[in-house]
Amino acid sequence: MIFFLQLCRGKEKRGEMREMLKIYEYLPITDPTLIFFVVLLIILFAPIVMGRLRIPHIIGMVLAGVLIGQYGLNILERDASFELFGNVGLYYIMFLAGLEMDLEGMRKNLRQMAIFGLLTFAVPFLMAVFMGVELLNYGMTASLLLGCIMASNTLIAYPIIGRYGLQRHTASTLSVGASMLSLFLSLVGVAAIVNSFSASGGLLFWTLFFAKFAVFCAGMIIFVPRLTRWFLRRYSDSVMQFIFVLAVMFMGGALSNLIGLEGIFGAFFSGLILNRFIPHVSPLMNRIEFIGNALFIPYFLIGVGMLINVRLLFNGGWILWVVFCFVVFGTVGKAIAAYIAAFVFRLPKLWGHTMFGLTSAHAAGAIAMVMVGRRIEVAQGEFLFGDDVLNGIVIMILVTCIISTVVTENAAKAVRLKEKDNTPDYYKQADDEKILIPVKYPEYADNLLGMAIMMRNPKLNRGLVALNVVYDDVNAKRNQEEGHRLLEHIEQMASAADVPIQSQVRIAANIANGIKHAFKEFQASEIIMGLHFHKEVSNKFWGEFTQSLYNGLNRQIMIARIMQPLNTIRRIQVAVPSRAEFEPGFHRWLERLARMAKSMECRVVFHGRRESLNLINEFMQNRYRNVRAEYKEMEHWNKLPELAGTIKEDHLFVVVTARKGTVSYKNALERLPDEINNYFSGKTIMIIFPDQFGEAIDTMTFAQPQHTEERSAYDIFKGLFKKKN
Repeated sequence: MIFFLQLCRGKEKRGEMREMLKIYEYLPITDPTLIFFVVLLIILFAPIVMGRLRIPHIIGMVLAGVLIGQYGLNILERDASFELFGNVGLYYIMFLAGLEMDLEGMRKNLRQMAIFGLLTFAVPFLMAVFMGVELLNYGMTASLLLGCIMASNTLIAYPIIGRYGLQRHTASTLSVGASMLSLFLSLVGVAAIVNSFSASGGLLFWTLFFAKFAVFCAGMIIFVPRLTRWFLRRYSDSVMQFIFVLAVMFMGGALSNLIGLEGIFGAFFSGLILNRFIPHVSPLMNRIEFIGNALFIPYFLIGVGMLINVRLLFNGGWILWVVFCFVVFGTVGKAIAAYIAAFVFRLPKLWGHTMFGLTSAHAAGAIAMVMVGRRIEVAQGEFLFGDDVLNGIVIMILVTCIISTVVTENAAKAVRLKEKDNTPDYYKQADDEKILIPVKYPEYADNLLGMAIMMRNPKLNRGLVALNVVYDDVNAKRNQEEGHRLLEHIEQMASAADVPIQSQVRIAANIANGIKHAFKEFQASEIIMGLHFHKEVSNKFWGEFTQSLYNGLNRQIMIARIMQPLNTIRRIQVAVPSRAEFEPGFHRWLERLARMAKSMECRVVFHGRRESLNLINEFMQNRYRNVRAEYKEMEHWNKLPELAGTIKEDHLFVVVTARKGTVSYKNALERLPDEINNYFSGKTIMIIFPDQFGEAIDTMTFAQPQHTEERSAYDIFKGLFKKKN
């Protein structure tokens, strides 16, 4: 009886095995729809699983690729889609690195970046050549190509830096710049090796190569900014702008391939050029990052994992020795270079960890150069690199990616915590920041919202408030519906930039009072609103509405007339009145302008008295050192018309004014509407009324009426008296 039961169980097990074999008959999956579905499932669940295991998500994607690839469960075949999407993902990584780089930080640290770049190229290169010749008995040519592979690196851990908001950190800037320099030198070395097997003359090749490279760089620098500026001014559609950016990225990659460099260099260079046209905090930037991180970059990482043949590790000692040498020399060389650079530059140890973590991963460049080695035929049917080098390099990629992500994750977390602990007292003070945006015209709404997004503090994660006030008249219902449609559009824009926003449509008999009541209801800190849409300004520059608003509130009000897209602004010119530093809102408007200049990657020029400029300079050095700021003395407010000649169409002219009765108010400010009308017509301008002492006037008294005109009756009478005389 027992024997019979065992026999039955054996038959059941054999049946299960046969069923399993039937399933494998349908593998690997070849249907494009199912392939895409499986990849999406991996992109969806890999971060969840890796998050529970405390493993970086990037490694999860690579390991998932190993599992589903032909050397794992053979669920998917590495078809053309992985080549296409993986290539796009690779371009995306390098393009985002260029977009998010702190160009001003690069300029300031150019010498350090060059030294670190040479170190992170030379040290691994020399160690790898030694390894190839002495330890692996490879030829000199193969060892030199291995040196180029080890000297290069891919910024695989850069998304981790972005998650911790350290893209503009000095260690990140140095690492990205050094990575591109080492990659460029490696690609030049590969070109030299390929040329050595070519029948063409060496001198002619290098002359043509550098000529094409110079033409490529000059053409991109001259042509792309002009084209971008024209396109962004002409077309505001979000889809068209996104497609344009992608087109520039692939154009850079294609041209880079054409001159003999890898396309990743062109993608990175395109990102550098478009850097100042795409603010870091903007709907366009959010769309670019979202598409890349959600689809293309994971596709690339999964494709890298599918190349890894783990089974080779069990085939013998030689492959293990090759892998060991590749991993040790590929990692140690980068570590030595990073820590030597940190020591020479006297940087904190944590910064050295960050630099090592970012520059230690081998992926994109390594795969590209290995494939080059496998195409170079040294003899009949014999290639420069065999399967042992390919598999050794791919496994090295996996190990270095793990090391890079783990080290970068820990270092970035430690840097962020340390900087939080060392934050000055004025950073830790409670901030009441909450920006109110009254909108009426759709053509103004987008730019006002974009300006508010640039000015807000993302660390506070406080939402914006969009407001539409309509008159309480017979058309109130229709105007309400239009207001709701306008606010829905603004909400969509804000959600695209991952910025929380509240919106409200109010009915009021007086527009100014409606805004003031909403200001108090939402406990706002400041207002950003539009001034005029037409170029020419009427004689009644402010109008009763604006006057009633800024006289009825003592908080900051910014009134902007925006004549072109903000991301095409190349310079911010700021006119600062004397004694502005004594107003309580001095640091608030200065902070907002500094944030906007930082976001737009443009220069800001302050015009004012020496005393005011000294304090502004101190503030900028302490808070926004990387913002390019200039300071020009303007002894008297009468010099304001002279600035007209320096204000160009792509400049933003900012005038810091004051309310009557405040410490920085002067009679010359009464001429401001006429001066703007006469000298700055058609220019992009902003008028700032800062926070000032005193309470807002809400009730009428005998001492001070609620409605205050810009010019009093006494001033008018005085003017008439002068005319008669």
